[in-house]
Amino acid sequence: MTVDAATCQALDRSLHLEWLETNGRGGFASGTVAGANTRRYHALLLVARQPPVERVVLVNHLEEWVECDGRLTPLSTNLYPGAVHPAGYAFCTEFSSDPWPTWTYTCGPVSVQREILCVRGRDLVVVRWTLLDRNQQSAILRIRPMVSGRDSHYIHHENQVLSTTVIQGSGWISWRPYPSLPAVRAFYDGTYWHDPDWFRHVQFPVEQERGLDHEEDWWSPGEFELIITPEQPQTVILTTEETDDLDSTLLIQQENARRTKLVSQAPRFDPLVPSLWRAADDFLVERGNGATVVAGYPWFTDWGRDTFISLPGLCLVTGRYDHAWHIIESYAAHVSDGLLPNRFPDAGETPEYNSIDASLWFIDAVDRYLICTSDEARVRAVAWPAIKQILDGYRRGTRYQIHRDRDGLIVGGIPGSQLTWMDAKVGDWVVTPRYGKPVEIQALWMRSLDVGQRLAQRFREPAYAAFCRRERALATHSFRQKFWYEAGGYLYDVIEGQDGLDTSLRPNQLYVLALCPDVIQGKRARQIIQVVSEHLLTPMGLRTLSPTDPQYRPRYEGGVAERDGAYHQGTVWPFLLGAFVTAWLNVFGRSAKRKREARAFLNGLEAHLHQACIGQVSEIFDGEAPHLPRGCPAQAWSVAEPLRVLIGELGRHR
Repeated sequence: MTVDAATCQALDRSLHLEWLETNGRGGFASGTVAGANTRRYHALLLVARQPPVERVVLVNHLEEWVECDGRLTPLSTNLYPGAVHPAGYAFCTEFSSDPWPTWTYTCGPVSVQREILCVRGRDLVVVRWTLLDRNQQSAILRIRPMVSGRDSHYIHHENQVLSTTVIQGSGWISWRPYPSLPAVRAFYDGTYWHDPDWFRHVQFPVEQERGLDHEEDWWSPGEFELIITPEQPQTVILTTEETDDLDSTLLIQQENARRTKLVSQAPRFDPLVPSLWRAADDFLVERGNGATVVAGYPWFTDWGRDTFISLPGLCLVTGRYDHAWHIIESYAAHVSDGLLPNRFPDAGETPEYNSIDASLWFIDAVDRYLICTSDEARVRAVAWPAIKQILDGYRRGTRYQIHRDRDGLIVGGIPGSQLTWMDAKVGDWVVTPRYGKPVEIQALWMRSLDVGQRLAQRFREPAYAAFCRRERALATHSFRQKFWYEAGGYLYDVIEGQDGLDTSLRPNQLYVLALCPDVIQGKRARQIIQVVSEHLLTPMGLRTLSPTDPQYRPRYEGGVAERDGAYHQGTVWPFLLGAFVTAWLNVFGRSAKRKREARAFLNGLEAHLHQACIGQVSEIFDGEAPHLPRGCPAQAWSVAEPLRVLIGELGRHR
């Protein structure tokens, strides 16, 4: 994906185009096409100290200048109060995301290319500059690293504690501004002058828009001078690895080969598939000796719910079966009282179990994994005991008053908790509490009992299979009796909760049609699709609340309270397109014609890949046109669910 000169040099536009490089360990590099950092999370070297959590920003930025024939031209861009300096964006003639972020600049009589890449499995980033003009003998590159040393969620300010000491070796220099953080080594082939200084009042306009602290101070240890020629590009490698030697050429070749192989494996029946296939790779990361899914960049880590909703799209339809198993195995070890962790906190290893659905999504993912792989031995030994713990835990009752009620349906929630995926909370205000019996939880419960029955039969446990069959029949009967909202022609969102029968028109009911197509069929199923399509469907995903509802919020903007108040009150979520397409096909059939019609629901995502974080899909969008992208610019399930239905549901019928 390329960005032309006019867009690169239009500052308002290029500041809103972002790029992302990930390392498979929870660390990443990110920024804007303009070159300026607009978020606190934009950084060149950001690593996860306990992958994928405890992320720290170690190198924020490089300030870069090219000197040729006595003329000095900036490549970098910074934002200060009322000023842009330097203004390298004005000399940028092209940006490309393939195979990694690459800029081309016109610097007087020469053109210079700059590339940034992270290497999979390594806490390092490589920056390479190439002189593109064969008739120019050389140019001088002057580089200043901009450093902080902070938790990725916070802001850094000038202080007297920071250490300005550097250690020099053969071809490298190291600094460690704070003793609690790892040292950074910069590998280079040139000259270094130690000249410590502070660069104050750097502005982050996106943080300002979000009502957060938006001004930071950076420390710089000194300046590098490198000579670039057409035959000899120059690189700077920034890393926390304790090594005295790194081969930049080998690192680049190996990473390029890995990415080339990755892209070559993507099916080509639909132009959206290769893009999402490559985007999916960014979210698959290490956790200890296991694996997990980063829910979204730049601020989310791994969440149980997001992980198992995303697993089929990220791993199964893409053939990454080993990674899928390592994720299942990692989480199975943490089942407690029938619940799966919803979140591993950013600091520390004590998981949080505040989710009513993460455990049920685990069961769904295990079933899909087994169908894809026939890996019966490992599922029986590791996942099946965890599944029975979950089913038994929900039946007996567990945390947050989550339990199977006498009617066979699942009820849960206590004041102050937010257990479903609509989990926004501001202070003590739970925006969408949904206590009682939420509709998608019943769909997941019925789906889980169906899986439990089939696996028990497969593993020769007839008594447990009979138990699951009875429970499923009771839940199905109760659901059909209680959830149909005749006046609206759709399903209640929550029943028997704090508001009795919740008639809010939300997309959660789609999971009944997607996961349990036998429960609601015929006319009622078609009515649900029709009502949801008329009120909730947009080109970018589904609204979380009908625009006719008094609580509807059309824009996700303002400070924390305003944004969280809109998060699930009309804001559009693209991951819901997965459930919508599956439900639509379950209701209307899977003929080639129907599949082509269903594919049209994903058309908006193709254009979006060029509009926010290039090559990625944003977390959310405004409820009203033009449906501006909001939230995390790269979200796992926003990629995974469209990819799942593209390959798994729509397949060859383009």
